[in-house]
Amino acid sequence: MPAYRFYPRADAAQDKIWRDTFEAWGEKQADAYILGLHSYLQRLCGDRLIWRQLPQRLAVPADVKRSAYFGRYEHHYVFFRELENGDLGVMSILHERMNLPVRLKEDLAALSRKQP
Repeated sequence: MPAYRFYPRADAAQDKIWRDTFEAWGEKQADAYILGLHSYLQRLCGDRLIWRQLPQRLAVPADVKRSAYFGRYEHHYVFFRELENGDLGVMSILHERMNLPVRLKEDLAALSRKQP
């Protein structure tokens, strides 16, 4: 089964999600949320039917060689693409209340400068 790998911005986002959840609801809830997020990522690895293709207008032009996808875990959207080896490259994790198009564009622009 494919695995998942985080790009730097997505990795930082999961750390921030844990910290914010810890500050609001405590360690037990923060751990549970992150474990749930990782379970969801495993599910994405094993079931392409739940992938939703990211509209092309939201992709950075220099990055159109590979399709991008997204899924939703509770209050967060997970944006990813399939890597050449079949793994998922998690590009961005954004909260539902964020300005998704703007923040996603920032994260994808940063990706065009770095690889996982």
